[in-house]
Amino acid sequence: MSVDIEDWFQVGAFEKVIAKADWDSLLPRVERNTDAVLALFAESGTKATFFTLGWVAERYPAMIRRIVEQGHELASHGWDHDRVFTLDAARFRADIARARKALEDAGGVAVTGYRAPSFSIDARTPWAHAVLAEEGYAYSSSVAPLRHDHYGWPEAPRFAFRPLDDSALIELPVTVAELGARRMATGGGFFRLFPAALTDYAVQQVAKQGQPAIFYFHPWEIDPGQPRVANAPVKSKLRHYSRLGAMAGKLRGLLARHQWGRVDEVVRDLQPVATPVALAA
Repeated sequence: MSVDIEDWFQVGAFEKVIAKADWDSLLPRVERNTDAVLALFAESGTKATFFTLGWVAERYPAMIRRIVEQGHELASHGWDHDRVFTLDAARFRADIARARKALEDAGGVAVTGYRAPSFSIDARTPWAHAVLAEEGYAYSSSVAPLRHDHYGWPEAPRFAFRPLDDSALIELPVTVAELGARRMATGGGFFRLFPAALTDYAVQQVAKQGQPAIFYFHPWEIDPGQPRVANAPVKSKLRHYSRLGAMAGKLRGLLARHQWGRVDEVVRDLQPVATPVALAA
């Protein structure tokens, strides 16, 4: 179970209509929403991994401490949601270093997991896994093994793999459902918009193959009262705002129907086959 911690104005859907220079002037809701997620997890006794922006950690250190104190894993989501394929290796290294410092300073724990904003490690970033390994990360969960208009690496393995032949770094792709020859995403907005049965099917499908399911969502997805961005593209508004009021209830059901845990605990039990990125692309 994983949560990508970013505020409502930091999402990829609004990156072309909300400037980063304006972020500090907007109404923040990430703390109240993250606390609501923590309460949901406490209800069911779920422990999860919180992939968190360094920008958020720097501004809300008390929230970061609450995440850690309640037994969840603190992991990195990069500094301020730059997609990895918009960076080069040097800028990516600087981004994850800045984020890790903010997270570890706030949480007082080592950060060894990473998720790229918008699952933006793909065939365009053959250097990204090497940088993560050199920086001491144990795992990444940054690949969406499907085709999507905003992201995706359809040629990537569906399950956990070692992207480098000279490193123990593990990549855990987000879980997709296979429907014939088609792969469908099951977390985040897809979970909000489609019947929960699709995600249940994907969880059961991967379990039959002895694999863990990697589910994700965002705190803003349980916040129907968040501000509306009037000048955003229609498709972005439909994706972002649809069924926000239904999300908390759907999550309660998902938490009750399956056993969930922290990503780092799942990683310790994995023995993935080495699959160098050059072969997976």
